[in-house]
Amino acid sequence: MTELAQIRNFSIVAHIDHGKSTLADRLIQMTGTVAERDMKAQLLDSMDIERERGITIKANTVRIDYPAKDGKTYVLNLIDTPGHVDFAYEVSRSMRAVEGSLLVVDASQGVEAQTLANVYQAIDAGHDIVPVLNKIDLPAADPDRVKEQIEDVIGIDASDAIPISAKSGLGIPDVLEAIVQRLPAPKGDRDAPLKAMLVDSWYDAYLGVVVMIRVIDGVIRKGDRIRMIATNATYGVDRLAVLRPQMVDWPELGPGEIGVFTASIKQVRDTRVGDTITHERRPCAEALPGFKPAQPVVFCGLFPVDAADFEALRDAIEKLALNDASFTYEMETSAALGFGFRCGFLGLLHLEVVRERLEREFDLDLITTAPSVVYHIFMRDGTMQELHNPADMPDLTYVDHIEEPRIKATIMVPDEYLGDILKLCQDRRGIQLNLTYAGSRAMVEYDLPLNEVVFDFYDRLKSVTKGYASFDYTLTDYREDNLVKMQILVNDEPVDALSMMVHRDRAESRGRQMCEKLKDLIPRHMFKIPIQAAIGGRVIARETISAMRKDVTAKCYGGDATRKRKLLDKQKEGKKRMRQFGKVEIPQTAFISALKMDE
Repeated sequence: MTELAQIRNFSIVAHIDHGKSTLADRLIQMTGTVAERDMKAQLLDSMDIERERGITIKANTVRIDYPAKDGKTYVLNLIDTPGHVDFAYEVSRSMRAVEGSLLVVDASQGVEAQTLANVYQAIDAGHDIVPVLNKIDLPAADPDRVKEQIEDVIGIDASDAIPISAKSGLGIPDVLEAIVQRLPAPKGDRDAPLKAMLVDSWYDAYLGVVVMIRVIDGVIRKGDRIRMIATNATYGVDRLAVLRPQMVDWPELGPGEIGVFTASIKQVRDTRVGDTITHERRPCAEALPGFKPAQPVVFCGLFPVDAADFEALRDAIEKLALNDASFTYEMETSAALGFGFRCGFLGLLHLEVVRERLEREFDLDLITTAPSVVYHIFMRDGTMQELHNPADMPDLTYVDHIEEPRIKATIMVPDEYLGDILKLCQDRRGIQLNLTYAGSRAMVEYDLPLNEVVFDFYDRLKSVTKGYASFDYTLTDYREDNLVKMQILVNDEPVDALSMMVHRDRAESRGRQMCEKLKDLIPRHMFKIPIQAAIGGRVIARETISAMRKDVTAKCYGGDATRKRKLLDKQKEGKKRMRQFGKVEIPQTAFISALKMDE
């Protein structure tokens, strides 16, 4: 049993690519938690996608034993968190399970937008924060400037920030000492009834559902009967373990400790993140407050390419949703695509990652519809509906007005790219709120409509600033605007997967772009295909894909011109009939490319 005073629970927070996972690697390596032969870069990033993209998606945890300079051995529970704005929910959850944070800032890049967002989450959770300056061995590093920035922009004391290089291992012993000396020990009562917080759960093919918990009060042992307060289900603990990243069996977990257990739980659905776990016989007095559920921001439809895969898709989505509490889904049907799911995500990267995980881990072929946001539609009779899918738009004669979600975006950008950023935000119907400077970097705050950000705002932002800008946003409110539903018709048939809500002033250029794009993407058929963009009954843009034609007059040589004419007329009749009954196949790649808007 570990003394409370010798436990430290902490998370690592930082902007994307400032070195969180590398620092976690060094801490694990220096304390000998993992044998040298098993060490690899980004040890805690276990998913293939995380390793390929070099990003952290799931918060991962590891228990480290550290013999400190004062002769005591401390237990350090480290949670490595993601940096991207789309996974901020993972970060906020991890924060609740620990008492302190290491704030990692790149000594060459300085404070970025996501640094701010993540630090504020740590401060909200009441953490003690130790600033760490990483990458000080880079030629461009300027630790003094960055310390000033941390004090100016974030407002925490950085005079004793620890300079390190996580890649080479420079300064890591100082970090370990600082964790022990400067972060608080957890509080808890060993003799009180068991009260533990469910931090995360995931599905393992061999063990069933694995549940990660942080014990607040009391002790949990193997063989205990436990109750989940939210679902009121009871289970017997089969196996208790701590993560060193691999599971190591453990006899008991006391207050302040973080570990995992399995209890023959069949479905991840039964384990709600943020739930309180207690003993069946001796329950705790009240449940923990839990987490507020994540608000999905972007919605899109996921459909199987082959309709027979629908059951497999349902299964896959259920398993994924267990593990990812910020992902929501419901069934929907579409005339063109059959049965599928309308899914909600925290952002576009989240959408991409979920889609990729479904395709890889469950071997599915999927069609994704245009991402859209939730609109509030106010009807003439005074009621309000939420619109998740533009294809479900009610008849305009009954609609009074439409409101769209607005966000407050914070963009940090080097001075020389400021003009491009202001133009980009202006083009996206943004309203400038604020512009301040921190050193040579500008910090711009904009009020933007979310549907303009959903498509490709982030890509455009990165390309106009050569990757130097950083971006973070929060949802603010709903506001009325002049919005219309634009449909795309291919061969006079509406394609519901491509219908979208646009601002009326933008509709024509958006429609023309879509039509031109589809003209290049849809292969030619034996008959000519018109592609039209329409608002209600009015066509606002049109392109035509010309037909492939067979040379029917090849066998005529010499003789009368009427012989050729007769063959050509016969061909013309056939084409007309084909166009009437012909079906246009739109390839999957065309859907995806058409939805990526380039200016």
